[in-house]
Amino acid sequence: MAQAAAVAKPPAPPRRSRARRVSATPRRLPYLLIAPAALLMLGFIAYPVVSVFYYSLQHYNPTKPWRNGYAGFDNFVHAFTEDPLFWDTLVFSAKWVFVEVGLQLLFGLALALIVNQTFVGRSLGRALVFSPWAVSGVLTSAIWVLLYNSQTGITRYLADLGIGEYGTSWLSDTSTVFSAVVVADLWRGVPFFAILILADLQSISKDLYEAAEVDGASRVRQFLHITLPHLKDAIILSTLLRAVWEFNNVDLLYTLTGGGPAGETTTLPLYIANTSVDAHNFGYASALTTVAFVILLFCSMVYLRLSKFGGESK
Repeated sequence: MAQAAAVAKPPAPPRRSRARRVSATPRRLPYLLIAPAALLMLGFIAYPVVSVFYYSLQHYNPTKPWRNGYAGFDNFVHAFTEDPLFWDTLVFSAKWVFVEVGLQLLFGLALALIVNQTFVGRSLGRALVFSPWAVSGVLTSAIWVLLYNSQTGITRYLADLGIGEYGTSWLSDTSTVFSAVVVADLWRGVPFFAILILADLQSISKDLYEAAEVDGASRVRQFLHITLPHLKDAIILSTLLRAVWEFNNVDLLYTLTGGGPAGETTTLPLYIANTSVDAHNFGYASALTTVAFVILLFCSMVYLRLSKFGGESK
């Protein structure tokens, strides 16, 4: 009987399950610790995005509450078929992004190549080159407003030298305003490219250049076949980020020109700001914001696809 009872006794539960539960806790602990911050960030990001999509389907103007209500796709139809300012600002935004990002990449690459060389005072030179990026957008705008002032700015000193006339304002002339705002934004945008490209330049092995020199490759061939392929991902990422930022650039253009003269420097985000803040037409502004979001998302996906970001260079 004792032997039968011993045989019928159920086996003890395996000890692995408890050990497995204990070992799983440390793996989940990092996610539990960052969960509150992640949920908070999600709330700050998700709520504004969802609210913009919601109001894009509404007629919402606090100054005209009797007209508020569901609009469906009326705001989008109005933007694409009845609002010429939408197309004008969209075309100027594309022009602004293309010119700014192209010039900033060109000058940023040149600066990165220069400060990557060994010369006396290189640390000071790097600090001077990168310092404009540390200046806020509003302060940058204030600096260039003073520089372009017709009474105390650049044009007065040029007039003293016999170049131009006194009282000339580059920001009020339709023939010079675009060049003026481009130069102002270049001053702050070029260091961004220079910083990222310089960081990638310093990761290139010197042995590659030494081997190329032994094979008789010129500086130009070294740049085309060694430097540029290694900088590919850095250039793709920096141009994409900067294109998005330049498309959404409002503070500089608003402070320097306010979108003028005669709407010559009004980008789509600036038009959205004027529509919402000045005209209080938040429903239509939300629809324009949704269109801008879709445009940026589509262009970013196409750009990354065509550029093969992250792929191996041949």
